[in-house]
Amino acid sequence: MFTRQIPPFLRVACLLFALVSARPSRADDETNASPASKIKWLVGPAKASMRDIAEFQVPEGYVLASPEDTQMLLKASGNPISGSEMALLRPKGEKWFVVFEFSATGYIKDADRDKLDADALLKSIRDGTEASNAERQRLGGTPLHVTGWAQPPKYNPDTHNLEWAVRAEADGRPVVNYNTRLLGRKGVMEVSLIVNPSELDATLPTYQKLLTGYDFKAGERYAEYRQGDKIAKYGLAALVTGGAAVVAVKTGLFGALLLFLKKGWKLVAVGIAACVSFVKRLFTGKSTPPSPPPTSPSDDRPTGF
Repeated sequence: MFTRQIPPFLRVACLLFALVSARPSRADDETNASPASKIKWLVGPAKASMRDIAEFQVPEGYVLASPEDTQMLLKASGNPISGSEMALLRPKGEKWFVVFEFSATGYIKDADRDKLDADALLKSIRDGTEASNAERQRLGGTPLHVTGWAQPPKYNPDTHNLEWAVRAEADGRPVVNYNTRLLGRKGVMEVSLIVNPSELDATLPTYQKLLTGYDFKAGERYAEYRQGDKIAKYGLAALVTGGAAVVAVKTGLFGALLLFLKKGWKLVAVGIAACVSFVKRLFTGKSTPPSPPPTSPSDDRPTGF
């Protein structure tokens, strides 16, 4: 069975960056009924339960959207909904955020952890991206050109976390895609940092510290694998180059591959400026920038999910 997973090199979304960082004013909420006005943020410090899979400690100064609200934001921006979205986390007053999505791939073996060839993986990502550009343009998307690693793949065998970051260009604008994969017993939590490329280095220490507040629930941890559990059809290297996309190609499921490439094209980062006008219309129906999020207690209502 084909597992829906957008290739990692297509997952960064400037559209989402602006969507979340530009909430409307209270007046706009009342007159336009924007999607953002309906979100019930879980306000830190608080513990969030990501369904029956994981828990996350939301620090003070951060807010977290539930799976349903995360899906609402994605849908409102024209993005496909998979049902596997877990949460969207953002710091108040900052223009970056983190998306959590769980992929039930099964247990991913890390036997290839010492064989992650950065050069070969980058070539695979670059070749795959270039090969898809013609179809991407046919569907109205922007060509994407991979320029190198911002961080080569790095795996921590103690925490079972895999991280990598790819740099690319679209319409001459820089793109950075920072990915973290948290391996569990039944699948992988896909964590994507959406940040302005110029702010990546300054944001990374904060982002990595945030992830220490994440934990799989009892029975879901990687070390709790039991004989008979579902085993993924690919390892760590394929997670970097496309995960389920690799399986699709190998098994001849080209239709499925093209389907989720189409989904991925809606999420390609092409520079924040390219999508600001869309977000303004989505939230306010106006061409002027929406006001920053209010900080009054009435806007910080804690909610569980």
